Amino acid sequence: MNNLMKLLIVVIALTLATESFAQSFGVKAGLNLSNMLAKDDDDTYSDDFKMHPGFHLGATAGFPITDMFSFETGLLLSTKGFNEDFQEDGYEYKDKVNLVYLDIPLTAKASFEVGSIAVFGVFGPYIGIGLSGKDKWEETIDGETESGEDKVKWGSDKENDDLKRFDFGLVMGAGVEINAIQIGLNYNLGLANISSYDEGGYTNKNKVLGISVGYKFGGE
Repeated sequence: MNNLMKLLIVVIALTLATESFAQSFGVKAGLNLSNMLAKDDDDTYSDDFKMHPGFHLGATAGFPITDMFSFETGLLLSTKGFNEDFQEDGYEYKDKVNLVYLDIPLTAKASFEVGSIAVFGVFGPYIGIGLSGKDKWEETIDGETESGEDKVKWGSDKENDDLKRFDFGLVMGAGVEINAIQIGLNYNLGLANISSYDEGGYTNKNKVLGISVGYKFGGE
């Protein structure tokens, strides 16, 4: 945990320093609809998973390259996870996994004006750091229900931990800017296997659809 706090302090310091040199910076927040790929060499278990609603919020910074292209980064608090509701022959299992990440997008942005509106697209990698997580579950067998809530254990020990803390993937999205207001739709595709357990080729990967509204200070 001490190492994590040191890393967060460094990341925040770098982001603040970066924003001081950026031509534009802003804030944004919005809705996350997250899910997760869970599979091994024999089966795909996430076929029964459902989207988990959550949120994202944070700061962004933009660096113009040309009139049309720019580089964007930021520091975003983002929820991920999934919901599950499995029922079969008197058995029901409900599961809600809520994960909180610190995400840092590193995206290229292309924008062009259509009248008084600017239309843009973004694409590039992101890195994520798992901060906290909870697994709330309920199991019913022949009318008898048992429930509980467990904290996610972060780490790489396949016998004692649940998920690896480090995540990375691709960000792709589009949106519009109206004056200083930005409305966007992003999809984050996780490429890292964040599962600590790897027997039989077991894999977990994050997937997040985000809808955001932001306000930009300064102009590119």
